[in-house]
Amino acid sequence: MNEVFDRERTRTRTAELVAALPAIEWITDGRVERLSQDFYWFSPVLKRQLEGLRADAVARPKTEDEIRAVVAGCAAASVPITVRGSGTGNYGQCMPLHGGVILDLSAYNRLLWVRPGVARAQAGIRMMEMDRQTQALGGEGSLGWELRCVPSTFRSATLGGLYGGGFGGVGSINHGPLASTGNVLGVRAMTIEPDPKTVELRAPEALLLHHVYGTNGLVLELEVGLAPAHPWLEAIVCFEGFDAAIEFADALASAPGIVKKSVTLLAAPIPDLLLAATPLLKGTMSAGSHAVFVLVAEFAEPALQQLVAEFGGTVTLRKTAAEVRSSNRTIVEFTWNHTTLHALKVDKNLTYIQSGYQPGRHVQQARTLRDKLGDEVLVHLEFIRTKEGAMNCSGLQLVRYRSDERLDEIMQIHRDHGVYIANPHVWVVEDGKQGQVNPDIVATKLRFDPQGLLNPGKLRGWAERDRIMADAAAGRVSLATLPRF
Repeated sequence: MNEVFDRERTRTRTAELVAALPAIEWITDGRVERLSQDFYWFSPVLKRQLEGLRADAVARPKTEDEIRAVVAGCAAASVPITVRGSGTGNYGQCMPLHGGVILDLSAYNRLLWVRPGVARAQAGIRMMEMDRQTQALGGEGSLGWELRCVPSTFRSATLGGLYGGGFGGVGSINHGPLASTGNVLGVRAMTIEPDPKTVELRAPEALLLHHVYGTNGLVLELEVGLAPAHPWLEAIVCFEGFDAAIEFADALASAPGIVKKSVTLLAAPIPDLLLAATPLLKGTMSAGSHAVFVLVAEFAEPALQQLVAEFGGTVTLRKTAAEVRSSNRTIVEFTWNHTTLHALKVDKNLTYIQSGYQPGRHVQQARTLRDKLGDEVLVHLEFIRTKEGAMNCSGLQLVRYRSDERLDEIMQIHRDHGVYIANPHVWVVEDGKQGQVNPDIVATKLRFDPQGLLNPGKLRGWAERDRIMADAAAGRVSLATLPRF
């Protein structure tokens, strides 16, 4: 990484910017430290590396004009910008390496319009609120529309945050990850220049700003696909044996006639950790059991019961959609990385990894790795469709942390068995999910952020931009986007 930002100069110019834009809501007190963090501490590696980082001020614009004013001021003064939603990510990506301004978009949060199967909203809208509004538009006999996938942090996480740093979530069992064709139809983005421009990008070009944590573009609006909303029945199904649990989970996930939204396998002893973490689950699982958390449409319950009986499971929790609404509690908040959060309340020595299995081999791969790694790696699987539509699962395995070296060994063991690893213990984009420098991502950053002010230090390819553009000019690589307007 070759960014050079003088910290004292950045502090001084940030203070001048705050003074020059009094109409903007600025935060410069002790809250800046909290707003400069995410859930990076899920990783003991990131906790050591990123502890103590903070911005110099936080801007909370409410309109596009206010966003433009902050961006223009930062670009004119060469002040770094780190874009933030609700800070529910786990990778340290809303933590500024070089200070400057946190651009908090959570107040830029209007639902702009809804049509059958599609909606457009400002990036700061919380996903729970967006679903509330789109579901309210259902006609007689309809529950309206809902987002196709949401993270377990749906109450507070923003749509822009999911797009910038998320993968998928609840609903991906039907629609795949967010990057699947048809899930994101377009985005509106702003350039980081003294005279900022706004640009509409349609898919697939819009995906060049996806999952790069605000390093290569500032997204203002998103146009996304919706799914028909259903009354979702929530259930926990427990099994005495791991094999029966994973076979049931895979069969339920694959059953084309069962309308579902989520299938999560939490192998023993994860249910015991969750029971110890919160009284909310008291009586819902037996000690030592393997649990499958499921959301199915209420009208699909008979089919669910049929599969439960076939695989020898026991339904230990059943809540109708009305009961979920009235209690304001959902088992969704014990799945995906909420599982990790609850487990850490009980055992601070735990961490996690992120993995992707091979369709058709995923069940056997999970069995083999469980046998090989034993109680050192606790099996947590989320069943989803791939971008191509094949049924598969992603892992958010809990790991009993011993050392950085052993953590790397565990991830390599997964790779050696054909399981893809998206390393959550690194803060450089290409070292995690991307895996390698993507010239199109770098060219997009040149187009939208020519000074390199967005979340600087996180995109390795930025240091290689001159070589990448020289290769493009010589015809050695073909770019999907032009570097400048």
